[in-house]
Amino acid sequence: MARLIIEADGGSRGNPGPAGSGAVVIDGDSGEILVEIAKFIGLATNNVAEYIALISGLEWVVQNRPGDSVAVRMDSKLVIEQMCGNWKIKHPDMQQLAIRANQLASGLDVEYHWIPREQNSRADALANKAMDESEDSIAETPAAPAVPSAQKHQISSVVEFNRSAPSSVRAPGGVTEPLTTVILVRHGRTALTESKKISGSGGENPFLSEAGIEDAKAVARELAKVGTSGPWAHLQPPTAIVASPINRTVHTATIIGQHLGLSVETNDDIAEIAFGDWDGHTNDEVLANWPDEFRRWQGSWDVAPPNGESLEAFDIRVQRGRRDILKKFAGKTVVVVSHVMPTRGFLRAANEGGISAYWRPQISPCSISIVRFWGDQAAEIVTMNSTSHLV
Repeated sequence: MARLIIEADGGSRGNPGPAGSGAVVIDGDSGEILVEIAKFIGLATNNVAEYIALISGLEWVVQNRPGDSVAVRMDSKLVIEQMCGNWKIKHPDMQQLAIRANQLASGLDVEYHWIPREQNSRADALANKAMDESEDSIAETPAAPAVPSAQKHQISSVVEFNRSAPSSVRAPGGVTEPLTTVILVRHGRTALTESKKISGSGGENPFLSEAGIEDAKAVARELAKVGTSGPWAHLQPPTAIVASPINRTVHTATIIGQHLGLSVETNDDIAEIAFGDWDGHTNDEVLANWPDEFRRWQGSWDVAPPNGESLEAFDIRVQRGRRDILKKFAGKTVVVVSHVMPTRGFLRAANEGGISAYWRPQISPCSISIVRFWGDQAAEIVTMNSTSHLV
């Protein structure tokens, strides 16, 4: 078994402010540097940046040298003592990062050492490089094992990603609102979903079916990777979960929360649209029993189903809910567990879409859609209806 050394450090100019992390993995026997990893984090504290530096180093070891022992060296007394279990972790952001670091370390032979700041200059330089250049970088020695092709694709896919501002150079400047990342998750399957019956905010209120519970577990596992590995490693990990108050969404959100170690709160404004008398019927049954009402309702903005809710009224409600969430969780990453129509409502706002935004996107059970919002000033759609985790 070879011996590796991870030197890790993070910094923030403002605390919180623009932050970066740096990790160096060294062959403990030869002293050769195997990889240098710099990550630009965006708005964060020193402590968050230091944890992300540690996670970056551990991830590289897990992917490339999982059989080697590891000595972690950091000048952060906080991170070292918390990872050793000597100090409690009170801040929710830190709790999630520590969970991820411990997950990575659980399969390794790891020991932690505090070192003076002057002995951690290589990692400190990488953190400052990330902050100076506002971008990520990874440099490996030719002798180091190759990064798996999937990981290389992940790195190349975020070259044009801006951690603190809209990524497109065509986007208007002058954005002053904090960045809030919203991870939109539709609930898992229910008996009504499986029988293709309309299921709004009225009528039956089922919990998840057995298949829906498996959906929720799968999406929970995928969300645990956000901020550390997989296709969304470049995003900040979630620190909050908000759900529609309807049983199927609370059930889904609770499963996610148990996996991420987060509590769930509800917001009435992101409940599904009300279908009134049509709840519990199939589309064919509605067309057969309410043919005139159904045809007037299709493609309309202000026509509601009998005793139901129009798109106009729904949009006012869901946009109010969206703004409340962005205000409450400004600067954070929040998982929003809701339904087809509220998810489309968030996407409509992000894309400044018209009425057709409420029927054009497909939103599958337990799919993931991710939008970055700077209040109502700017938005960026990262992904929509991602379902690869459900295969």
